[in-house]
Amino acid sequence: MTTQMEAAQGGVLTAALIQAAEREGMEPAVLRRSVAEGTVVILANNRRPHTVATAVGAGCQVKVNANFGTSPRRTHLREELHKLDLARRAGADTVMDLSTGGDLDEVRRAIIKASDLPVGTVPIYQAVVQTTGRGGDIPAMDPEEIFSVIEGQAEDGVDFITVHCGVTTRSLERLQRQGRVTDIVSRGGAFLAEWMLANQQENPLYEQFDRLLALARRYDLTLSLGDGLRPGSIADATDRAQVEELITLGELAAEAHRAGVQVMIEGPGHVPLDQVETNIVLEKELCNQAPFYVLGPIVTDVAPGYDHITSAIGGALAAYHGADFLCAVSPSEHLGLPTPAEVFEGVVAAKIAAHAADIARGDPRARQRDRKMSTYRKALDWQGQMQWALDPDKITAVHQERDLGGDVCSMCGEYCAMKVVRERLRSERA
Repeated sequence: MTTQMEAAQGGVLTAALIQAAEREGMEPAVLRRSVAEGTVVILANNRRPHTVATAVGAGCQVKVNANFGTSPRRTHLREELHKLDLARRAGADTVMDLSTGGDLDEVRRAIIKASDLPVGTVPIYQAVVQTTGRGGDIPAMDPEEIFSVIEGQAEDGVDFITVHCGVTTRSLERLQRQGRVTDIVSRGGAFLAEWMLANQQENPLYEQFDRLLALARRYDLTLSLGDGLRPGSIADATDRAQVEELITLGELAAEAHRAGVQVMIEGPGHVPLDQVETNIVLEKELCNQAPFYVLGPIVTDVAPGYDHITSAIGGALAAYHGADFLCAVSPSEHLGLPTPAEVFEGVVAAKIAAHAADIARGDPRARQRDRKMSTYRKALDWQGQMQWALDPDKITAVHQERDLGGDVCSMCGEYCAMKVVRERLRSERA
């Protein structure tokens, strides 16, 4: 069975590609060329025919991912499925199961079964949880277990996985020589760094990258090459360790493309506004224009409880400059496991950022949506505004809470600017 990339390189328009092109409003032939070149990925494991095929990359609308999952301290499957439902309602294009508590296979399979959106995971989490669950510590993890987990998750139908292949002996040495304010904040990156330093061995995901590619090719599993050394504070942004890892990821992406395997590159992290564009340019240049998947970026460290806002600010700027995929950040990032409501709020914030970037990038559908909203706003048509709003329920809730009636809101009432001007223009025409 060929991958989406191999099919595209052979001139074949797959069913998933045609579906994705229709969703993007693109000609299938145009999308095929981008997939063949590796500038677009189609997230569709060949074991999941029911998945909504989703294209991420050049020429596509900016996509948004929602993270959720259990923790050792909270393992309620029903709650995670509720988060899935709310993420979908908020407009998420994909979801990732980051579970580390409870029966991980049960949770993942339930999410895959309930989701028609592409599902991603971070397999190193399960490999570590299984190791520690048997009484071992992280250095006792067997590399074979990592690959076993990856294959098991791919067999279940996971569409994309984060693999921290760029955390290498060389990049860790560079990090140690330079020093950082927050060292390593990526869980996957930290797990691998602990294993490597304790065992004095190279990262097995890097050392056995050919084996990883063979697995990915078998299931058409998209590799999201993780930023295990992403900066966790503004002070660490765009440092030597981060750039060293990015160079390695660019080289690995080229290997993946030669093998017909789809890849995305993950990016920072905490980045000040003045460095956001630089980070996008670096990724695109070093990784041959591969799709860029960013967490935020979070543009200030001082807003715990509001990091859905700090990340939306950075996400809008990043996407305008060429990032393709935004990872939603909940208000409780850095504080605790997000509630279902916080997952929803984080996705809405990321969707605002993505939509704002699509407008600035000249996407006609995004601009048409805003024009429709403005038309209904001028007409004081609340039902029409709900139809085009990113969060229609918010409008309904405000109206019900404040008992608003008629065609005006409680801000201006009868002094509504658009109502005053509309009535004056109408009388002038008469």
